[in-house]
Amino acid sequence: MLVRILHLFHILNRPMTLGVRAAAFDAEGKVFLVRHTYIGGWYLPGGGVDAGESVYEALERELAEEGNLAIGDAAELFGFYFNRNASRRDHVALFVCRNVSQTSALKGNAEIAEAGFFDIAALPDNTTDATRRRLAELLESQPLSRYW
Repeated sequence: MLVRILHLFHILNRPMTLGVRAAAFDAEGKVFLVRHTYIGGWYLPGGGVDAGESVYEALERELAEEGNLAIGDAAELFGFYFNRNASRRDHVALFVCRNVSQTSALKGNAEIAEAGFFDIAALPDNTTDATRRRLAELLESQPLSRYW
């Protein structure tokens, strides 16, 4: 509930929101996904960019918070998307991170119900459509969308 209240506060007080998400792959090529406590489905990890924070700092922070992940190879910006389903203000920067490793096992918290690395051919059934589209753009050379 607190997360939803804080989200509403940010929407009302910020003219535009910017978030980061990562297509984070381990050394075996498996992708890391998270399932939040406050919304259904499996997602690429990420979150909002805070005031005074670069997108790269936000990316590192979100990967650490949502999965205890450390970035191996340098993160590569893949694209910017307008997330019109979230609000009229939301934009997402998608990064590709390779050779990501988990520094310690993730313990459940108020935000993350489950998280883990998944084989691309065996994603969880309730992986979100947007997550599947981003992975198809990245891995199957599908045309890039402007929208999340």
